[in-house]
Amino acid sequence: MKQEDEDLDSLVRKRIRALRVAQGWSLEELATRARLSQSSLSRIENGQRRLALDQLVTLARALDTSLDQLVETATDDVVTSPMIDGSHGVMRWPIKGDPGMTVMRQRMTEPPPDNPARMRAHPGREWLVVLSGTAILMLGHRRFRLEANQAAEFPTMMPHAIGAEGGPCEILGIFDREARRGHQREDGGRDDREGHD
Repeated sequence: MKQEDEDLDSLVRKRIRALRVAQGWSLEELATRARLSQSSLSRIENGQRRLALDQLVTLARALDTSLDQLVETATDDVVTSPMIDGSHGVMRWPIKGDPGMTVMRQRMTEPPPDNPARMRAHPGREWLVVLSGTAILMLGHRRFRLEANQAAEFPTMMPHAIGAEGGPCEILGIFDREARRGHQREDGGRDDREGHD
């Protein structure tokens, strides 16, 4: 067996055990779900029994995952660098598992707009957490004050805007595909967001 095959074999065995433990299942419970004997499952996890494809398929189903996920090895691109827009104080990271999702970090110094006509609405959802300072989220006719480590999640069809209160604040936001597109359309391709939104 080549080194790569041995590494994959070991990874799959560790993954099976980790998924079982994460579910809070004993060897006996997973063995019952996968229609294997407890001793067979124990030998599979410990590397004392050959991994057979039919057993992997059965184990994947029992663990509520897919065979592809059970044998996945792609870990080349674990670390990514942000795309930086220094002129607007924005950093963005695409989420590889879901290319429609984007993570954004932004420093804000301006309060949210006073004029409701400057609030935005578009399809999608946003989630954000305040990393430092105090942020004000305007959502429809409501005003929310968010301190460091507080988070907010909301549908972006509700008119919204966010800005700083009492000095600069920094937020980390996650935007689904529709929310990201909405900001890009409204900004003519940019996501510079006056006071964030």
